Amino acid sequence: MTATKTWIDEFPGNFVWSNAALVTKGMAPYGAVAIGEIDEVCERLRSRQGEPHAWAEEWAAMGRRLQAVGDAAAAAGHEMTAGNYYLRAGMYCFTGERFIPPGPEKRALGEKALELQQAGLRRRLANLAVVEVPYEGTTLPALFLKAPGVSGRAPTIVVFDGMDNCKEMSVLFNGLEFAARGWHTLAIDGPGQGESLRLRHLSARHDDEVPGAAAYDCVAARKDVDPARIVVMGDSFGGYYAARVAAFEPRYVAGVAFAALHWDLAAWQREIKRKQDRDPRLTAQSTFHFRWVMGCDDADAAIAKAGKFSLVDAAPTITKPFLVVHAEEDRVVPVASAHTLYEAIASPRKHLKIFTRADGSTYHAQADNRQVGVDYIADWIADTLAPPASIEARW
Repeated sequence: MTATKTWIDEFPGNFVWSNAALVTKGMAPYGAVAIGEIDEVCERLRSRQGEPHAWAEEWAAMGRRLQAVGDAAAAAGHEMTAGNYYLRAGMYCFTGERFIPPGPEKRALGEKALELQQAGLRRRLANLAVVEVPYEGTTLPALFLKAPGVSGRAPTIVVFDGMDNCKEMSVLFNGLEFAARGWHTLAIDGPGQGESLRLRHLSARHDDEVPGAAAYDCVAARKDVDPARIVVMGDSFGGYYAARVAAFEPRYVAGVAFAALHWDLAAWQREIKRKQDRDPRLTAQSTFHFRWVMGCDDADAAIAKAGKFSLVDAAPTITKPFLVVHAEEDRVVPVASAHTLYEAIASPRKHLKIFTRADGSTYHAQADNRQVGVDYIADWIADTLAPPASIEARW
């Protein structure tokens, strides 16, 4: 962290707020936020860093303000404009919900965030469908973004979230690029993620090949999806999900970890707890977020559960093409975890990309320049899915 404010370190000395602000800023290229509105909120927050409710109050206030403008636009029949305002309002509410402890207030703002985000997405993206993925007697919420102008069966990317984002975000920063390349995207909130956690109380599970199989079944049954060209991908914490699914669900043709997870999740969380006990501002996550994701009452129970979240035995069974993308200067998950995952994967068609300053990104999951990460991933997927003769012709 720097001693003075930068674009990445919005709140010097306060990593937990700076990281959350950067995740929100990273949605600007997709029209989900506006930098001027973010600056306005952050300036109000700068003098309120010691107030426990300030974060939620300021972001939610901006969300309400934009929702009112969206409502007026919708009433006037200006649905596309309303969609823009609703999308930004929802994103700010989602950001504000981040530091509210689990309980009715958190659920209410989380529900409002998802409602507004989807209201915006439905108006802005005609090729978007809300999907319920059958899963163990219930369903997992998902968004299916269809590539426009594509006839017949097309490749499809199944994207699982990280701990800090939701399908309404990943369908934009991943799905829009994939759609431009002729591929469909299923952005899904798996257990412990997004809507599944906030509204359906489904906590994280270590055997993510189960929801991974459910997602495959859902998209493979569609007449516009090529079941032989379905790729699984996960952002941040989702990098664990993607690796686990690639290891134990053979029907996916390839996998992508958009940032590796800590190799030893329990040890990582013990270290986070130690830092939080000293100063809650020193880590990227709140004092309660991980236990909430895990569905546990306290940090110690969550750490114990995290012991099952290991790729030690799973990674050596990954034999399909697999890509690991990470940042050299990642402050959330050290780059060593990416190297460890890469080395453990058995596939002869594995690839590791470490982004540096020269590449234009230094932050976890390329939150500082998401497009360069997504472009690299999309190019790798295109090469992986291409017929061998086509790849040889390029060289």
